[in-house]
Amino acid sequence: MLLSSLVAQASPLSEQQVNQLQGLVSQLNPIQQAWVSGYLAASAQLAGQLSGQPVPAQAAASASLTILFGSQTGNARHVAEALAKQAQAKGIVAKVVDMAEYKTSQLKNEQYLVIVTSTYGEGEPPENAIGLHNFLFSKKAPKLPGLKYAVLGLGDTSYEFFCKTAQDFDQRLAELGATSVLPRIDLDVDYQSQADNWSNELVTKLEPELTAAGPSAQVIAWPGSDATVGAVSQYSKQKPFAAELYTKQKITGRDSTKDVRHIEISLADSGLSYQPGDALGIYFLNDPALVRELLLLTAVARDTPVQLAGDTLTVEQALIEQLELTQSYPAFVEKYAAATNNATLTALAGDKAALRAYIGERQIIDIVRDYPGLLSAQQLVDALRKQQPRLYSIASSQAEVEDEVHLTVGVVSYDAYGQPHLGGASGFLAERLAEGDKVKVFVEHNNNFRLPPGDDTPVIMIGPGTGIAPFRAFLQERDARGAAGKNWLFFGNPHFTQDFLYQLELQNYLKRGVLTKLSVAFSRDQADKLYVQDKLRAHGRDVWQWLEDGAHLYICGDANRMAKDVQQALIDIVQQYGGKSAEQAQTYLDELRVAKRYQKDVY
Repeated sequence: MLLSSLVAQASPLSEQQVNQLQGLVSQLNPIQQAWVSGYLAASAQLAGQLSGQPVPAQAAASASLTILFGSQTGNARHVAEALAKQAQAKGIVAKVVDMAEYKTSQLKNEQYLVIVTSTYGEGEPPENAIGLHNFLFSKKAPKLPGLKYAVLGLGDTSYEFFCKTAQDFDQRLAELGATSVLPRIDLDVDYQSQADNWSNELVTKLEPELTAAGPSAQVIAWPGSDATVGAVSQYSKQKPFAAELYTKQKITGRDSTKDVRHIEISLADSGLSYQPGDALGIYFLNDPALVRELLLLTAVARDTPVQLAGDTLTVEQALIEQLELTQSYPAFVEKYAAATNNATLTALAGDKAALRAYIGERQIIDIVRDYPGLLSAQQLVDALRKQQPRLYSIASSQAEVEDEVHLTVGVVSYDAYGQPHLGGASGFLAERLAEGDKVKVFVEHNNNFRLPPGDDTPVIMIGPGTGIAPFRAFLQERDARGAAGKNWLFFGNPHFTQDFLYQLELQNYLKRGVLTKLSVAFSRDQADKLYVQDKLRAHGRDVWQWLEDGAHLYICGDANRMAKDVQQALIDIVQQYGGKSAEQAQTYLDELRVAKRYQKDVY
């Protein structure tokens, strides 16, 4: 029987929800439909806790563990899911919830809560954690005397506001009367082993109180998370796929100040799938020439054996394949200064502000060039942290490219201190990886950057520079689906003739009507610089009307300046054309974000 016939007989759904459900089911293959059915059946057991509705007696009989994650890049999600699996192994019912999906009205009913969160920008919560963070610090936040909680923070000690969001959550929950069952832990980039140990200690503490009454303890996870789709592919961040590089092509002009590459990678035989809005993780190899210089400056023989994560390998192999050499961080300066007995570096390490300023402009090799010293191979390896994969917004839709994945990569290349410098992953992809070579990859899902479920919904996309990447995927997807919704793209770069990324594709979409409007800002092509935020203001009346007509709004690109400038332009537009105060305009955008009509992928 057709879904529409079934729904028509006895449906608690609205007509709009029925249409959305039909639209989703029509896009799924039988395997995906079966997974959705199983997910819904499992999550129904705890739906009451998530929605605030009465919980069936059997579900209410035993307490469960709620694990919330706030994640900008996916690391906090992975830690949350691993914690849930550890709890499951001890017979504890645990649910993993994206903070963006969490009903704040449920907070007062929670008994056991874990928060795993990263910190973004200048001590700000990641995008999906903003709503919960704002709620907790508002007058609406309830007293929580019956809540037991724990907080794990992920961050980078290179930044001034290291793990501030985790500290905020910890402090505020305590102020609201909740009881911490384990001291908060703030972890640096190389977090995995410490996170595992902390999670194990937490589960051990909670086990006597939370052991499930029945034998069927389970993890109920956020849709799209690795905990819910394990059978789809054997490859993940922990076990990346060795993919073949098909194509790399420079797509900026000869005289451009930017070097942007279009990258095409094969996912054939991997089982990996992705949606527009997801990212591709890249594991890269460090430049062998850079490694040779580092070994020369420290007088370490290249074939010296070292221990790394329980394995024995040569120091050269460790430096090329597994350790971070292009991003500097305070711990390296401290450890290197101690190993080489360098008094100047030791003093610098003691001045946090001066140290951040120093490493902010330097790669690891620059520090060693400034302060060459003698140390053992093992001391050198121990001073460095494990390399973290780089994430790139996916610039393609599988509906069009099938078993390929496309990226838009801006090559980090600059001269400093008399030496040329390249970014780790971008330099590897652009300069050292040849077509036909292999690169280790994985898909990082991002359910907080998704096209609207309805194909008739209008979309506004703001993506200057390489921020255009996910919107190329959006347009491919909507084209393949024959979506009737209007699409408006704002794109910017320095020069029309040198930096108009994917120009022919965009003009073709515009000609065919897939792209309804294309507004471009080439900042250096006139006396007064022109940016995407200026274009937004110039079209403010239309932008406001699109939003009032239900448009979903997306921003991708630079977080430090562009995203903030665009945010201010949007506030100005809502004030001017919506007749609102600055505070009301901010509330309007906040409500769009809560409704998932305002989403960001910024870095």
